[in-house]
Amino acid sequence: MSHQRYPSMDPVKEPHSVSLKVLRLSRPSLVAQHTLTAPSELQSTTGAAQDDLVPASLAYRSTAGTNPDPFLLTPILNLPPSFGSAYVGETFSCTLCANQDIPPEPPATAQTPTKVQSQKKSIRDVKIEAEMKTPGSASVQKLLLGPHGDDGTPAATQETGTAADAAGAGGVDLEPGQTLQKIVNFDLKEEGNHVLAVTVSYYEATETSGRTRTFRKLYQFVCKGSLIVRTKVGPLPYNTATTRKVPKPAEDGESKQLQQKRRWIMEAQLENCSEDTMQLERVVLNLETGLRYRDANWIVSESPRPVLHPGEVEQVCFVVEEDGKGSAVVEDSDGRIVFGVLGIGWRTEMGNRGFLSTGKLGG
Repeated sequence: MSHQRYPSMDPVKEPHSVSLKVLRLSRPSLVAQHTLTAPSELQSTTGAAQDDLVPASLAYRSTAGTNPDPFLLTPILNLPPSFGSAYVGETFSCTLCANQDIPPEPPATAQTPTKVQSQKKSIRDVKIEAEMKTPGSASVQKLLLGPHGDDGTPAATQETGTAADAAGAGGVDLEPGQTLQKIVNFDLKEEGNHVLAVTVSYYEATETSGRTRTFRKLYQFVCKGSLIVRTKVGPLPYNTATTRKVPKPAEDGESKQLQQKRRWIMEAQLENCSEDTMQLERVVLNLETGLRYRDANWIVSESPRPVLHPGEVEQVCFVVEEDGKGSAVVEDSDGRIVFGVLGIGWRTEMGNRGFLSTGKLGG
């Protein structure tokens, strides 16, 4: 995550007594173990056994001093080496750390009398504020900060509170070496460049005076698409022998008539375009009034949930029909029937949740 530092908001041209560190929070991954076979030429020449040639490569051989478990994944966790990739539907989490960096006072000497020494500084009322600039918004969104977020739920989302709410309950006094830490979570909903703006303010006091100082840093990262959703809608005729007719609303004084309920079949193709493996948890339709649907996909309680590796595709299908309760079906200006929104939820290999909503679908 690249960052740019804006000039301090105060006219004092001195190094700040408080520094800021921003680190992304992400879960580790399991390390895979692989075996290496000995070259056939080397075996035929020396006549040595494979265990004598490459004992260190036999990661899951049940021998003394090696891992006795024949499973491909080891119990070792691998921390991400860099910022990684951010994807639509995930929750972007990071920790903001304001560190008190005033060095300890040097001891008084004959050459440096106590009166000449710099006055001792104290740092009070340290506050952190955060804002997010998204590609589709002309204004920034203030973020709520908090010490929570260990359970994986979005503890801080977009809100319209005051700056005091975003920074927490008031400021904090820091002693040398102490840190004020806040955690921010943000639901990524669109692709493109995102900018996280972090502002730190504090009161720098001495024995005779004091001043308020502020600085601001910008951190930019790119959000990529996680799923490509392709939909197709077509009419689904009824069997005329078994179709139940429903009342048609009267218009212009006409009497009510009976008509067949219209229904459609909607297919959706879900392609995993991220770099992570995901397991689909649910695919649901949030319909407009006058419609209902029947899910023609897997049953969560009975069937295993689909697992999508990078580049793999899953097909889902829904049967949409009029509910027959007399409510009018929503149509747009072109006479196109509006079905609603398709919601897709998933989990990654290490349990991170993701959720994606499409635009208005119809046919």
